[in-house]
Amino acid sequence: MSCLQHGTHVSGIIAGNGMMSAGYATGGRQGIRIYSGIAPKAQLLMLKVLDEQGNGNTEKVLEAIEWLRGEWKHYGVRILNISVGMLPGAGRGEQRKLLAAIDALWDDGIMVVAAAGNHGPRENSVTIPGISRKVLTVGSSDDEVYEAGRKGLAKGYSGRGPTECCIVKPEILAPGTNITSCCRDAKGYQTKSGTSMAAPVVAGALALAFERYPQFSPAEMKLRLYERAYPRGEQLGKTGWGMIHVDNLVR
Repeated sequence: MSCLQHGTHVSGIIAGNGMMSAGYATGGRQGIRIYSGIAPKAQLLMLKVLDEQGNGNTEKVLEAIEWLRGEWKHYGVRILNISVGMLPGAGRGEQRKLLAAIDALWDDGIMVVAAAGNHGPRENSVTIPGISRKVLTVGSSDDEVYEAGRKGLAKGYSGRGPTECCIVKPEILAPGTNITSCCRDAKGYQTKSGTSMAAPVVAGALALAFERYPQFSPAEMKLRLYERAYPRGEQLGKTGWGMIHVDNLVR
């Protein structure tokens, strides 16, 4: 599959309505939508920063962030999902620019959700901008069950902290392995794995939470997520708050 499918898959996890999956599975009852996204009524604003091969550069990402800073109030943006990242070994200048821009978005009032990256299980393997102190970084809760060697992902692929600044990352975990979501071919769906899939699970849950609590700031919502993670503390050997619990978050 082309990397052009990446954003389609991520978008479906957040807000797919499941229309094409009615009766999709063998033996499924006609009319039952089995692949709906977490928040199927959420509205999406797409910013494309990578080409069809999945390549991009910091300049393009910074241009997208700058555009969003000027337009987010007009479009009512509350959450930014970032399912791309660069390794901590990237140029320091580029790192600082990207992290400063992402932190500025957070300060403006946009809750930034970043994937932890797929370079685990070694320490200090969280990708940028997931290493930011402010943003919410998401790891995969089920990366230990991944079949090693498929598509370059290793067992325990989810990026792990601590960061160079000794910040615990990722803060929250969500399912990221063998996630079925939208694609552009005739079947309408495909299965992918990675923290790029776990991050939109959390972003979709946050969309539901902001619908219930629109007055919350990103920091307040992050605290609510911390207080309602399940179980608290260490999960599957990774330090963090635990698994996202959507019902607890939204109630």
